[in-house]
Amino acid sequence: MYDISVIIINWNTRQLLADCLDSLLATSEGLRLEYIVVDNGSTDGSQAMLQSQYPQVKLLANQENVGFGRANNQGMDVAQGRYALLFNSDALATPGFLQRMMTLAEANPKIGMVGAHLLNQDGSFQASYTGFPTLAREFLILSGLGRKLYGYYFPSHGPEEDKGPQKVDYVEGACVLVRLEAYRQAGGFDPAFFMYAEEVDWCFSLQKGGWEIWYEPGAKVIHLGGGSSGSRRTSREADLYQGRVRFFRKHYGNAAAALLKLQIYAFTLVKLITHRLLKIITGGRRGREVVSLAQLRTKLKNV
Repeated sequence: MYDISVIIINWNTRQLLADCLDSLLATSEGLRLEYIVVDNGSTDGSQAMLQSQYPQVKLLANQENVGFGRANNQGMDVAQGRYALLFNSDALATPGFLQRMMTLAEANPKIGMVGAHLLNQDGSFQASYTGFPTLAREFLILSGLGRKLYGYYFPSHGPEEDKGPQKVDYVEGACVLVRLEAYRQAGGFDPAFFMYAEEVDWCFSLQKGGWEIWYEPGAKVIHLGGGSSGSRRTSREADLYQGRVRFFRKHYGNAAAALLKLQIYAFTLVKLITHRLLKIITGGRRGREVVSLAQLRTKLKNV
């Protein structure tokens, strides 16, 4: 049996995927790893690259993009390790990170998932763990007040390396170590979540099943971010809001979901007006693209 089954979801990130695999192969000394790549219908030659350059990788090839959560479930269904490492294709391993995560999980059989300390490419802190969403927290995020009141990293907590490993609500999905027993007992990602908020929902469900979620600040991983979605900013924004509303409806009820929708529409309208004015005043030098109300309505109407 393998110690860990490494599962990577790929969608048109061929070079990032190669760099990701190289970093894992270079830092996995002493561990028995199985490599599984679930390809979501890539058209950039990713599958051919894997077959020619990484014959040790098991390739599961989907005909279309079935989403992050569903694809990870596919990988975990065939995994033969005791643990599964769900690792983004736009992430890079650092020495010892996986050993630290596994050591923590081995020390406590109640741990269902361990999250890593994510870094930007320049080594600066990116994200760690976060409390479960609430209407108040969503207001702080949408309004921008959260960062002004609680610091730049909000809603994520800071690196908190001095506190050591700790039990938390949920961890960022770019790099998580999952006990496969927990997956088989409590279930995996809800396929209704195509992208964004799926790890929040899963951590919530795992805890309802009696499993604990932990953050290991000593396990550092570089996350480049936006590998599959960097060129679709407004669509990404709409997908993110859709995932949040779906989470609220599933776990908090219809009234909470309706109130969140109201917040999203109100702050999106403010952003649309603000950034359009900035573009006019500065001749296009300032102001960004914001998801349109029509696009938002399409995403949220059936959630």
